[in-house]
Amino acid sequence: MTIIKHELRQNRTAFSVWTASIAFLLVVCIVLFPEMKGETDALGDLFASMGSFTAAFGMDRLNIGTLTGFYAIECGNILGLGGALYASLLGISALAKEEKGRTAEFLLTHPVLRERVITEKLAAVLLQIIAANLLILISALLSIRLIGEEIPLKELLLMHGVYFLLQLELACVCFGISAFLRRGGAGIGMGLAAAAYFLNLVANISDSARFLRWLTPFAYCEGADLLSAGKPDGGLIAAGTALACAGIMIAYLQYGRKDIR
Repeated sequence: MTIIKHELRQNRTAFSVWTASIAFLLVVCIVLFPEMKGETDALGDLFASMGSFTAAFGMDRLNIGTLTGFYAIECGNILGLGGALYASLLGISALAKEEKGRTAEFLLTHPVLRERVITEKLAAVLLQIIAANLLILISALLSIRLIGEEIPLKELLLMHGVYFLLQLELACVCFGISAFLRRGGAGIGMGLAAAAYFLNLVANISDSARFLRWLTPFAYCEGADLLSAGKPDGGLIAAGTALACAGIMIAYLQYGRKDIR
């Protein structure tokens, strides 16, 4: 528990900034919904004329005049991309920062197995993601209540749930990569999250690129698919879970035998 507490204490500023930023942008979007609601027809005509761009974000299958449709499009992008970037940064720095900050010498000379170091660091990453998602969800629920709309609890929990899984997958994959790094890997983590986001856009635009959905966790977070089916795609979730487990296994194997400088 000592390492977990240290990690949480060390990352508290980044946690506060990222969580507050995502929650704030989400609240702003929700507060704007009543005004957007009255422009449904104009927005529908606008989106209809945007071709592939509309399909890329699933706007051709959602009604932006409803709270769930608006939330899936506008708030979903904020929650998805913002959460993905934060989770990736958490995962990619978890193990690599000990060598970058030259603290590995202090940490690993204590009577602590490397497996315990990995386990507690991973637990700290997961705890931060869980706490951030809970605070963001509470902010969204309070904002919807503030504007006088009925809370679509089932749909909101579904959307937030799959974005939580997305963040866990990216964090675990980046955690595995972190075991190979000796310096900061912020660029790698953010690049991986951005690449996953844009792969999903390409898969939505082109039928010939639909296979890319198996390579990105954003595929099972598509608001249009979630709201129409009422559940995420089980196959895509399974593929994402396999990647996350592979990332964790790689972290244990690599960091356990790594020559720490």
